[in-house]
Amino acid sequence: MKKYLAIILALAMVFALAGCGAGKSDKITVGIINNDPNESGYRAANDRSLKEMFTEENGYEASFFYSLKNDEQIAAAQKFITDGVDYLLISAADTAGWDTVLKDAQKAGTKVILFDRTIDADPSLYEASIVSDMAKEGQQAVDWLKSQNLSEYNIIHIQGVMGSAAQRGRSGALDDEAKASGWNIVAQQTGEWSADNAQQIVQAVIDAKTPFNVIYAENDDMAKGAVAALDKAGITHGVGGEVLIIGFDCNKWALTELLNQNWNYDGQCNPFQAEYINDIIKKIEAGETISEKTIIMNEKGFDATTITEDDVNNYGI
Repeated sequence: MKKYLAIILALAMVFALAGCGAGKSDKITVGIINNDPNESGYRAANDRSLKEMFTEENGYEASFFYSLKNDEQIAAAQKFITDGVDYLLISAADTAGWDTVLKDAQKAGTKVILFDRTIDADPSLYEASIVSDMAKEGQQAVDWLKSQNLSEYNIIHIQGVMGSAAQRGRSGALDDEAKASGWNIVAQQTGEWSADNAQQIVQAVIDAKTPFNVIYAENDDMAKGAVAALDKAGITHGVGGEVLIIGFDCNKWALTELLNQNWNYDGQCNPFQAEYINDIIKKIEAGETISEKTIIMNEKGFDATTITEDDVNNYGI
């Protein structure tokens, strides 16, 4: 009797373990670290595309964390690694400080994919990086500005969150050209991607009665805030206006401002990395080698004098 009881208990244990294995999720677990979706229209579109891609229907179990602070993002990354996610997707708030967490991910077997923004880390620590070339975006805008052949350049430079890849790329291009061509930067301050902050920066320059004829804002929302200050002061802007307006991201409403010639230039920043990331994950899961470590997304700039309604509809986010 005891012999049969032992056999029954052993079989029960086998079936219990088999049941546990059968009930285990076969979904690919993903921890996604991003900037605050309220940061800008670009970020909202970026977050929306990620949520549409990384669903249970597509074979994923995804968790999201948002912050504009690098230390908070790094802490969240450590927690995702501890939780044992298969993939860690990161749009870093700052380019520095990621080495330790990426090494921890590698030790834990968590694969890292960067999106939207680059970081200062050895490429061996991540699978791939799907990014915009922020320096190229800035250079395209600066080349366009130089081509306007203004008699003088007095520029209000409204920067994004300091240390971010977008800020570094877009600021670097303008700083270099200003030094090379003798352009006058009358104000240079971070607006932290905020329209309200940008409006305050421009208002302060207006109140100080400092002459300016260009506003170089590192995203559309800050360009919008800058224009609000101009409108309040009765200063004209756009094609034929007193002040040239440059923005970035190509929100649909911003491209409409170009179409109406209220702004002058907008640089594209493509927010739709989710499909690229999904393709990379599928290749990794299939055992394929990722030959292209860094994938640069194609982007362009738009001029108010040449933009079309089709451009607004096709490229506006």
